[in-house]
Amino acid sequence: MAEEVAENVNAVPVSEDELYGFKRPEMYSGTLAGSVGPYGRHVFLCYKSHETWLPRVETEGLPQRFAKSFKDRKADFGVETKLTVCGGGESDGDVLIFPEMVRYKAIQDTDVDAFVEDVLVKGKPWTSGVQEELSGSFVFVCAHGSRDKRCGVCGPVLMEKFQQEIGSRGLSEKIVVLPCSHIGGHKYAGNLIVFSPDSAGNVSGHWYGYVTPDDVPAMLDQHIAKGEIIQNLSRGGMRLRPEGEEAEKEDEHKIPNGNSVVVEAREPVEQKGFTGGCCQGANGVSCCQEQTPEPVKKEESMKLNWLRTIGKEEVLLGAAAVSAVATIAVAYSIYRRSG
Repeated sequence: MAEEVAENVNAVPVSEDELYGFKRPEMYSGTLAGSVGPYGRHVFLCYKSHETWLPRVETEGLPQRFAKSFKDRKADFGVETKLTVCGGGESDGDVLIFPEMVRYKAIQDTDVDAFVEDVLVKGKPWTSGVQEELSGSFVFVCAHGSRDKRCGVCGPVLMEKFQQEIGSRGLSEKIVVLPCSHIGGHKYAGNLIVFSPDSAGNVSGHWYGYVTPDDVPAMLDQHIAKGEIIQNLSRGGMRLRPEGEEAEKEDEHKIPNGNSVVVEAREPVEQKGFTGGCCQGANGVSCCQEQTPEPVKKEESMKLNWLRTIGKEEVLLGAAAVSAVATIAVAYSIYRRSG
């Protein structure tokens, strides 16, 4: 018995990192791809500090009012929209909207319904408040510790690492890092969302899971700097193009590299025989197809028609001459017999 007590006293306590952090047993055990469905708009409400949030932050104050208005009018939104709370402080009441890259400042409780109606339902600028255009890139890190211990442990560490790497690169004026509330999938902590221009220059939001401090440099150098998705940590993200029938209609006027194609009507031309061919397009895109036959030149066509006409006339004259000779021969033969 004494030996068991001594063994327990000497046992090394398990760290929070091993239980809830980046060394926890469940790390990398889940499937990240597809854990976030496509959507079109993300609204962030700035509210207090993540350290003071209730487990259900949407059950108090301004977040509660926004959540209710969202629920009441969600069916009227023209695009699938998500609402998340982010760290506020001096920015309490500010609303950030992506991918529009717009900030509406200091929304009050009494403004919420009108704001949701005008901006999110009708898609109009909100004239009752101050609007600012956002620039640069935004990283939202789930640090909602009162909701789930894993995000409470991983989130702050990731934010600190981001700030260090951003500072060392001189990008403090171009990249903003903010804590955010529950975004789903706590088991994937560290969870974060990056809003940044993609390789085509379009702002999009992409979700990542199982992010560790070691992954932060790649987030900055690969995703934010180059617009390249880090596939092994990707959960999914915003949809930047229409789906269904609209996408099919759009694709009807696209070639593989995405450029529009204009098809012009052409008059029919006389064609020569041709054989199939294959070419190699730009960016390695193959455009194998039947080789387009060359049109016959108009001048050449006229010459051919003239020669054909002459040939026909010569044949007719020859036939007439042969017929005349045959007629004379027959007549002469009859004349001699009668004589």
